[in-house]
Formats: sequence, C-alpha cells, structure tokens
Amino acid sequence: MGSERTEMRKRQMSTSQETPGSAQAQHSAGNRGPNACCFCWCCCCSCSCLTVRNQDEERARRTSHELQAEGIPNCEESPAPTLEEVNAWAQSFDKLMLTPAGRNAFREFLRTEFSEENMLFWMACEELKQESNKSVIEEKARLIYEDYISILSPKEVSLDSRVREVINRNMLEPSQHTFDDAQLQIYTLMHRDSYPRFMNSAIYKDLLRSLSEKPVEA
Repeated sequence: MGSERTEMRKRQMSTSQETPGSAQAQHSAGNRGPNACCFCWCCCCSCSCLTVRNQDEERARRTSHELQAEGIPNCEESPAPTLEEVNAWAQSFDKLMLTPAGRNAFREFLRTEFSEENMLFWMACEELKQESNKSVIEEKARLIYEDYISILSPKEVSLDSRVREVINRNMLEPSQHTFDDAQLQIYTLMHRDSYPRFMNSAIYKDLLRSLSEKPVEA
C-alpha cells in the first residue's frame, strides 16, 4: 500500500511540472499566429504587410486608369480641309497655323512625337488674348502657368531662362500678354523643328493623297 501511494505522488508531481510548460508553449504559439505570415513566403489575408502592399498596387492601378480616362484633349471643330488648303500648308508655317484644320493635322503629328503640349500651350495663349475680364485673365494665366510653365508639370514646354524670368515677373500682375514671349519662342520652335518633319510625314502625305484622288463634285 505504501509503495502504491508513493508511486501516485510521483505521477502527480510529474504531471504538475509538465502542465505549466505545455501551457506556456501553447500561449507562445498563439501569440505568433496572426503575424507569423509576415516572415514567411506564404502570406495570409490577415497579414498587415500584404494589406499595405495591396493598397499600394490598387492606388497605382487607379492612378493609371485615371490618366487613361483623361484621354487626348479634343481637337478644334472645323470642316474637312480642301485640297487647295492642304497644298497651301506646304507654302508656309503661318498658313498651316492659320486654319483650324491645319492646326488639327499638325497637332495630330505632334502627338506622335510626344510634343503636343507645344500646340496646346500656343492655343491656350491665343485664348487668353481674347479675354477682357480681369479675374478670368488671372485664373487662366494661373492655369497656363501650372500646366505648361511649372517644372512640376508633365506638360512643361521648353523655354529658356530669360523667358521664364519674364513670365515670373508678369505673373505678379497677369494680363492677356503675360506669355507673349514664351508663345513666340514655342511658335518658332514648332516652325523650325517640327514643321519640316510634318511636311514629310505620312499624316500629311496621306491626307494630300486622299484629297487628290477624291473625285471633283460637279
């Protein structure tokens, strides 16, 4: 009988020593559960690092979609050019820029060279010159500056430092002529750089050919 009681006490003591260790191990494993996936290759849905990564990817996709949704600005409304008009474009850059159809065709070409902002800036300056309301002039001048002059803009046009200084001074009191120097510089750039390539481009030649082959209406 005494030996049996002694054996029972030993078993109880052994059980009581094992229990705290097992409980501690289970508690420790439980604390690792939610965040364990952060340190392994297979991430679970509750992982905070995966949530942040998903948010960043979604933000990037949304930004790309918004940029695509903006699309290409609408061209000017104009009737289809005649063969006579298209031939006149080859005579001088001024004649090309004189008509909406000419500007639209040239703008389409600039788009292929990723320099459409030059035409957009020139047109925005022309529109500004038509304004007479002071508050409207100030607002449009601010928008033109942000869209085409600011170094932070993706549509920034190429201007030298002298012209930029003139613009910065003019912006203190904006007027219809705030960007005159810049507009002339961009006009000259398009004339000397882009216009010769436009005249040799498929866009111009295809338009000229299509009008030449078009039957004359009686």
